Amino acid sequence: MINFSIGFIGGGRAVRIILGGFKRGGKLPRRIIVSDINIEGLKTLRNEFPEIIIAEKDNGKAASQDIIFIALHPLVIGDALGEVKAYIKPSSIVISLAPKITISTMSEVLDGHHKIVRMIPNAPSIINEGYNPVAFSPSLTEMERSSLIDIFNILGDTIQIPEEKLEAYAILFAMGPTYLWFQLDTLHEVGRSFGLSEQELNDGLKKMTTGTVNTMYNSGMSPQDVMDLVAVKPLKEYEEEIKNMYRKSLDAMYKKLKDKV
Repeated sequence: MINFSIGFIGGGRAVRIILGGFKRGGKLPRRIIVSDINIEGLKTLRNEFPEIIIAEKDNGKAASQDIIFIALHPLVIGDALGEVKAYIKPSSIVISLAPKITISTMSEVLDGHHKIVRMIPNAPSIINEGYNPVAFSPSLTEMERSSLIDIFNILGDTIQIPEEKLEAYAILFAMGPTYLWFQLDTLHEVGRSFGLSEQELNDGLKKMTTGTVNTMYNSGMSPQDVMDLVAVKPLKEYEEEIKNMYRKSLDAMYKKLKDKV
């Protein structure tokens, strides 16, 4: 069990991922409060995690805990922090899960509160296999950092990085699963139409995906040599189009995240 009380301001996908990872890892905090304006969303979350306390339209209750996760869209974080700053204890640690809004900006809104962390969780954290970058305010002590890393490590791997790299990590590693999931699901669908069983598809696609990644990064071969291992490439005529889609969409997203609010 995590021996801190934790508040979540916002009750969306990121909160479900984090709570799911804590629960699967057998390390739910002793007290969890989740606030949101969407009561139906809160009820759905509580159905999945009966251990939580929900607070409809009462961010102050979540903000009065030892650790406060800000799970909101970047555009509304400033207003939300301004509304709850009176509830945040000097010893409390504020953890933003959003790109774009910097530690210094949040500290300014919170009238100089310096115990601030930014983390970009990725979806595999829900099964304790996350790859989660974190940037700490210099004001946090080594003991505080160590305690937080112990908590974050429940979700998977925690990587300390310079704050200015968080947006790049968000696009490649937090959003990254979305670039692959629909393709895996489509392969599953196609395989089913070929007469393969669910077990065959589950086993085969998992092994193929793991082996593909390991070959690319652990074989010692160049990317070009790896991609040349298989002679027949059914999607060859679409490769340039797909690569250009990646470049165009991800570059635009990066610029958007790096623009100031």
